[in-house]
Amino acid sequence: MSAMDAMSGTTGTGERRPDGVRLQKVLAQAGVASRRASEEMIAEGRVSVDGKIVREMGRRIDPASAVVHVDGSRIVLGDDLVHLALNKPRGILSTMSDDRARPCVGDLVVERGITEEHFEGGARSRLFHVGRLDAETEGLLLLTNDGDLGHRLMHPSYEIEKTYLAEVLGQVPRDLGKRLRAGVELDDGPVKVHSFKLVDFHAGRSMVELVIHEGRKHVVRRLFDQVGFPVQRLVRTAVGEVRLGNQRPGRFRALNRAEVGSLYRSVGM
Repeated sequence: MSAMDAMSGTTGTGERRPDGVRLQKVLAQAGVASRRASEEMIAEGRVSVDGKIVREMGRRIDPASAVVHVDGSRIVLGDDLVHLALNKPRGILSTMSDDRARPCVGDLVVERGITEEHFEGGARSRLFHVGRLDAETEGLLLLTNDGDLGHRLMHPSYEIEKTYLAEVLGQVPRDLGKRLRAGVELDDGPVKVHSFKLVDFHAGRSMVELVIHEGRKHVVRRLFDQVGFPVQRLVRTAVGEVRLGNQRPGRFRALNRAEVGSLYRSVGM
């Protein structure tokens, strides 16, 4: 093949080379399965490209633009997409920078070398947090550079579940869960919890777990203030199917393929 052929995208006989990368190779490179197993998935109709089931083995795609799902879960193909979980410590602001030099998430990004590890050229500005936790609230905070995903995860219409552990003053009554599920009126409108349970009671304090769809500012703290049980400590333990687990405070981890797929699926991507 001549240099001219290479530049024009043709073979030495004048035939144009097919564009893109074979789908089974793309899946293998994304860590879905071996190339042979990926071929079986395609043949079984388990793989879709841009919303359409693909069964032919010769299908080529552009990994930079194609939207691929396997068994209904989005497969992230580009190396430039980043999805991280941070266990945000108490006292850290949910911002990438602070003009008053207060400790913030952006400082942790730099301290942990996330910029150098995940981005070419130190493109720190492309990484942003999905929603916020107030400074005194600890726990799971997602970070990504996928703006569309981040926007949808924060939009109230998708009703993404957030799970919290709250330590509150006093012994909560048995009917509190029923009351919270029915709805409590706050100054900016009513709020309901999806689920509620008492985890423990010790030394005059109750540990409760609640799942809520809301994303309003300080909504959990305001909710418990309204029902007479001020929050002493608050930890977000899950966003959708992504869980904090035993991740240490101040540490980041990359989400695995199943977790990333669950986030895209929850917002219809």
